Amino acid sequence: MPGSLYVVATPVGNLEDLTLRALRVLREADLIACEDTRQTGKLLAHFGVDKPMVSYHEHNEAGRTPELVAKLEAGANIALVSDAGTPLVSDPGYRLVAAAIGAGIPVVPIPGASAVLGALAAAGLPTDAFRFGGFLPAKTGQRKKALERLRDEDCTMIFYEAPHRILDALSDVSAVYGERPVVVARELTKLHEEFLRGTAEEVRTQLAARPSVKGEITLLIGKGAPVAADTPVDEAVRELEQKGVPRMDAIKRVARERGLSKRDVYKQLTQ
Repeated sequence: MPGSLYVVATPVGNLEDLTLRALRVLREADLIACEDTRQTGKLLAHFGVDKPMVSYHEHNEAGRTPELVAKLEAGANIALVSDAGTPLVSDPGYRLVAAAIGAGIPVVPIPGASAVLGALAAAGLPTDAFRFGGFLPAKTGQRKKALERLRDEDCTMIFYEAPHRILDALSDVSAVYGERPVVVARELTKLHEEFLRGTAEEVRTQLAARPSVKGEITLLIGKGAPVAADTPVDEAVRELEQKGVPRMDAIKRVARERGLSKRDVYKQLTQ
């Protein structure tokens, strides 16, 4: 009889966030597959857990997956963890989960800490719908293109960002999204946890005034302000353009919001 693969969420900072269920699973597992055995070793030592570990990260997951699946098929129960938070969320693990499912092995989620949900809950931005985009591209040109592709998303957008890139990222967010509300959540659940709120430019100014920016960062971007439905079409398009939206994108958005075709909107602009 095959074992089970447990996908175990671990704290993103505060060790008290490890759930009782997660602790029990880690204690009962035959093997713990972890992104960094040194990092997970500290967590296990803190809770007095003594179990064998094996590294499972982006550089070895392709080769190690068959090995772990074989152990699962032989009856071993394996706990999969990342360095912090929920595995597979911008962390390794997809290959193993997919392979386990393909082999008919039970995959059991052990929910817990998540920087995405923690940041969203306390950001003060709309939570009815959100999109998580992982890490933004490192280069400005690619980052702007990625942001522009998401311009019409009618939800809160969430990204992870490196501290040494956050100032450049905020500059690009400002260029693409203008005055939309932005929140930078830094060092969630840790001693120096903080939330910076404002426009991208306002938040960037706060961070730029510091000697350096350190820590884990979650970047949230709020929805764009809707244009009133009774605003004339030409004014609605102009308002969006003033916020930095390219003309054709502004026409598409107004057309979609008014239930019109792009041709109808364009005609009204040229009258």
